[in-house]
Amino acid sequence: MEYRQLGSSDLRVSEISLGSWLTYGVGIEREQAETCVRRAFEVGINFIDTANAYGRGAAESFLGEVLAGVDRASYVLATKVFFPMSRSDRGLSAAQIRKQCDASLQRLRTDHVDLYQCHRYDKSTPLEETMAALTEVVRQGKARYIGFSEWSPAQIQSAIDLSSSGPDGLVPFVSSQPQYSMLWRRPEEAVIPLCAANGIGQIVWSPLGQGVLTGKYRPGSTPPPDSRAASESMGQMMGNLRDDKVLAAVDGLRPLARGAGLSMAQLALAWVLREPNVASAIIGATRPEQVEDNAAASGVTLDADLLAAVDDVLAPVL
Repeated sequence: MEYRQLGSSDLRVSEISLGSWLTYGVGIEREQAETCVRRAFEVGINFIDTANAYGRGAAESFLGEVLAGVDRASYVLATKVFFPMSRSDRGLSAAQIRKQCDASLQRLRTDHVDLYQCHRYDKSTPLEETMAALTEVVRQGKARYIGFSEWSPAQIQSAIDLSSSGPDGLVPFVSSQPQYSMLWRRPEEAVIPLCAANGIGQIVWSPLGQGVLTGKYRPGSTPPPDSRAASESMGQMMGNLRDDKVLAAVDGLRPLARGAGLSMAQLALAWVLREPNVASAIIGATRPEQVEDNAAASGVTLDADLLAAVDDVLAPVL
């Protein structure tokens, strides 16, 4: 496993990180989930990402229990705040940030997280209020650094302007967590260049395109029974990734991966990691074998010819 610096922070994070959306605490059996976490540490993953909204606290609670006996200095822990935790608890107001941060720390059984992230932008709360509350959390030692997920370039720039010119010395963001994959390249247009110029690193989610880029879905075939696509609720979240045209294009990546001596998942992960501003790619493993396979993408370099071939294969669906 290789490690990268996360933005302007002093955090060294593994190129592959372990996420907990739709999996730990809610999606799979506890013993299976524990095995995945243990295997992640064994293969060198040191970065664990979660959120208070995952299972309405269930993912954080699970991680708090599993990580209780692990040296806290040996891993980087990140969580998020924004989505509803009850009918009245949601958003990025100062009151909510204080309340939800304390609740997350209690569930995670720790006195601090290394990275506290805004899960989305809160249009109903002044950005100044949000940034001041996040700064308070950092100064109190409850979080070492702060980040955001899925903010627009304009929203990111506003936060940069506040933290760099504000009179109160607001803490700046060091991380961005966008969706990014071979099939979803929108961050390349503005988010990545803006962040790279301002000390903000990317922690990308869905680098495997909701599992589509692993090659387990075939055009014209029924999805595997244990897959996300087979679930009515999770399948709807995949959108056009289930389209046969997309699946046929992805099928064309098989010979490229095989020729490079990589699994389909490793090719997809190495592709996002080719971008220097990407510090880590989040995986959502349900089996330890997936953890091992995905972790092996760390350190893989894709040559220019292979990258060009990937673009040619996927051009019809980009």
